[in-house]
Amino acid sequence: NFWKGGGSRAALKAVSLGKSLSTGNSKSFFVRQRSKKSNKT
Repeated sequence: NFWKGGGSRAALKAVSLGKSLSTGNSKSFFVRQRSKKSNKT
């Protein structure tokens, strides 16, 4: 029952995160986040 609820969503997020990490998409994502923060300042 736990996995059918929010647990499954968390697992899916973790899997998608792992995929993005392996492909390198997360790097561009973090870079965008940093650039946004630096632009504000």
